[in-house]
Amino acid sequence: MSLVGYARVSTRDQNPALQREALDRAGCDRIFEEAASGAQRDRPQLIAALDYVRAGDTLIVWKLDRLARSLKQLIETIEELERRKIGFRSLTEAIDTTTSGGRLVFQIFGALAEFERGLIRERTMAGLETARAKGRLSGRRRKLTEKDIEAAKALLGSDALTVEEVARRVGVSPATLYRHLPAARASVKGDDA
Repeated sequence: MSLVGYARVSTRDQNPALQREALDRAGCDRIFEEAASGAQRDRPQLIAALDYVRAGDTLIVWKLDRLARSLKQLIETIEELERRKIGFRSLTEAIDTTTSGGRLVFQIFGALAEFERGLIRERTMAGLETARAKGRLSGRRRKLTEKDIEAAKALLGSDALTVEEVARRVGVSPATLYRHLPAARASVKGDDA
């Protein structure tokens, strides 16, 4: 059973010495350290630490926000550790999932996150219902109006312009134009024949 530390600072200008000292005092056998934003999912040293820990080990951080920037990300990471039978400890918040009290605190965090997701879902649904009741359709506004499509058809009927030029003139990408007029030039010419 090994104690593995993870220390993170947001920029290279910051010094992780305070975290390193706390992790050393906690008895960490190995410390993984990096300078990276907490919002960044791809953190090489965190990935290395998570690969290094084995069942029975405990991953230790100085503070919860060193491990994850959002509650969702934190819960996902700790649930993954729990699934692998790896403990987790945060020194500042005194959370230790290797104890029954620490597991309780963490389960409360999980319940709060689920509650927050439910509230967001309810607000979203209520907003959509209100918009529908007022006659507004949900979803993104169309990039091409019927008038734009007719203009594009007319422009495509001429051999003088390419699909890219027509798309530029109506203010969309060629992909958007093809989405609205799948056969683009071929179908327009076929209509004239």
